[in-house]
Amino acid sequence: MSVIHAFPLAPTVKALRSGRMTVLEAVILACDRIDAVEPTVEALLPEPDRRARLLGQARELMRRYPKPASRPPLYGVLVGVKDIFHADGFETRAGSTVPASELRGEQSPCLTSLLEAGALLLGKTVTTEFAYYEPGRTRNPHDPARTPGGSSSGSAAAVAAGFCPLALGTQTIGSVIRPAAYCGVVGFKPTQGRLSTEGVLPFSRSADQPGLFTQDVAGMALAASVVCADWQTVADPGLPVLGVPVGAYLNQAPARTRRAFEAQVDALASLDWPVRYVQMLDDIEEVNLRHRRLIAAELAEVHADWFERYRDHYRFRTADLIRTGQAVTADELEAGRAGRTELRERLAGLMAEHGIDVWLSPAAMGPADVGLKSTGDPLMNLPWTHAGLPTVTVPAALTREEMPLGLQMTGAWMGDEKLLHWAKRVHADLGPAIY
Repeated sequence: MSVIHAFPLAPTVKALRSGRMTVLEAVILACDRIDAVEPTVEALLPEPDRRARLLGQARELMRRYPKPASRPPLYGVLVGVKDIFHADGFETRAGSTVPASELRGEQSPCLTSLLEAGALLLGKTVTTEFAYYEPGRTRNPHDPARTPGGSSSGSAAAVAAGFCPLALGTQTIGSVIRPAAYCGVVGFKPTQGRLSTEGVLPFSRSADQPGLFTQDVAGMALAASVVCADWQTVADPGLPVLGVPVGAYLNQAPARTRRAFEAQVDALASLDWPVRYVQMLDDIEEVNLRHRRLIAAELAEVHADWFERYRDHYRFRTADLIRTGQAVTADELEAGRAGRTELRERLAGLMAEHGIDVWLSPAAMGPADVGLKSTGDPLMNLPWTHAGLPTVTVPAALTREEMPLGLQMTGAWMGDEKLLHWAKRVHADLGPAIY
């Protein structure tokens, strides 16, 4: 049974800053919701005094900003934080049984920016083990028998379930976009470097990219303006030219997923969005292998000491990837890092050649899988992450089983502001079609 609940960020902020809703009321509603639904969803790390802590912080925030005109942009917003982000007063466990004392670090600047903008930390959200494939206990709020995706499982599920209107996650292959799509929310991974990875337990130092979850694109743009470096207000850029990547990359998706995606593209074309089809990424198998070998090698580097001392604490798939990474040569690792720049430049060249502003693609290989042993396949996300390009997914359709399907939109390097502007229009134009 679905336990999703509306909690969009933009109208929530408006209500809190204007005083139509008090921060105390927002905290009480969220905590009541968590008490009722968290036993089913299991998106959050346990915290016995969560309600009391949040009520105390809410009262302090209200004392600090008694006048609506003085309230900061995220005044009173509850934010969930993936448990690889360091947060003052909270342990970092990273979905692992490795002692928390080994994983300590300084608070993430991303989180600090949100708190300084008036947000309150709801708590840590469940992650797969060290942000890889070994799943946590979180379930999909649309259907608790299905995976929420990973590795930012708890962040996506917490937003979909209405525990908080905003959450932080990370993506090394598809760990923001895929769970957002599975859980029917908006997921955004900015251009690599616009969100700091400091204060985040690393997986792959070359490929790790923090991201955000909301239920609404307007709220996503607001949150991004707070945490992304050098965020700019953009005038209406008009309709973009949409690019559809034809060939080996798209053919990785099952036929049913491709049919749904084609219907979404056709729906936009019927509304006069310009669409161009481009043969590209015929070397996707090489790109996939290069990225996986790169992140395996860098995971092995990060965990070299911990894995030596706590080998028995690592679950099978995490340990197996570390062993794979240990076998990657220095030359292969360097080639993997150089390949990221090569792919980014190649994609930029294709965008210039064909006049493309935004690439469209499925956000995942299909709807969320039944069962909790797998978090799904990130192949639809991999090349865009490898290139470090800004990517957003918006809820675009439902399957006959009423599971969400996301549409993935990828923009030009540093084109984040325009991308979110266009994503808002796409989200408005694509109704809840059934495929």
